Amino acid sequence: MRGMDGDTLYSIGDLARRTGLSVRTIRFYSDRGVLPPTSRSPAGYRRYDLDALARLDLVRTLRDLGVDLATIQRVLDREISVPEVAAAHAEALDVQIRTLRLRRAVLRAVAKRGSSPQEMELMHKLVKLSDAERRRIIHQFIDEAFGDLDANPDMVAMLRSAMPELSDDPTPEQVDAWVELAELVQDPDFKASVRRAAEHQAADRADGDQSGLHHELTNQIRERVEAARADGIDPASEQARLVLADLVGRYAQTFGKADTPDYRSKLLLRLQIANDPRVERYWQLLATINGWPIPPTLAPVFEWFIQALQHHPDPTTTPA
Repeated sequence: MRGMDGDTLYSIGDLARRTGLSVRTIRFYSDRGVLPPTSRSPAGYRRYDLDALARLDLVRTLRDLGVDLATIQRVLDREISVPEVAAAHAEALDVQIRTLRLRRAVLRAVAKRGSSPQEMELMHKLVKLSDAERRRIIHQFIDEAFGDLDANPDMVAMLRSAMPELSDDPTPEQVDAWVELAELVQDPDFKASVRRAAEHQAADRADGDQSGLHHELTNQIRERVEAARADGIDPASEQARLVLADLVGRYAQTFGKADTPDYRSKLLLRLQIANDPRVERYWQLLATINGWPIPPTLAPVFEWFIQALQHHPDPTTTPA
């Protein structure tokens, strides 16, 4: 059929055959005003020209991309442009994709752990948190542990600079690590333990100890103790005395002290307070979440050091 100007006109059935859409769908678009008929046949049937066919192709493309009909109508009415719609819809899809990836990661973690419904709900809630909300949980923990104390400023700065950054497509291990970390920093017993360590640091600083992190000292202690352990030296043995003298001597030199029974007693207390395995676990979890290398464990090193101090509190005592 041709219109008054000679252009070919198409029925809904013709449009269906040309586009692959169903007659029902095209009629629905027409009824909604998205595809108004160009004219009517003498019998009252709707007819469409080539412009309507192009309009229908655009509608189908936008619908396939997930754009709603109200927005499509605004595009067709030239209230907004196709590039504007594409940009907005792409941004919305980014959010949906991130949500789907997180859900997939939670489901994989649940399947791996065999989680209960309650654990699954907790995991889902924690993983859905924004980066800012995750940081807030960690900062709240740091504030409660260190906030009003003059503790080691380098330690506090390091804690505040190392935040969990869960990726948009995390592995089940990263999901597990974040859930465990979130539970850990909200554990009252762990917070109390870190608080005790912070109070001890503050007391040391009030006594003139303005020390930093001393990574080099820690590495020296680790190497010396690991060598002793590799040689099978028991911390309670007489052989451990020489090793301990070296270890305490390194601490004493670093902090400007002398190796005395009183200093060994204070050092023992310091190590016992600081040697909470959950602190080490904190850094391991953070490394897993952020994809960093997992730091080596120091727990066996300082446990040997602590036991040696307990068995040899006096540096002046000599073997019988």
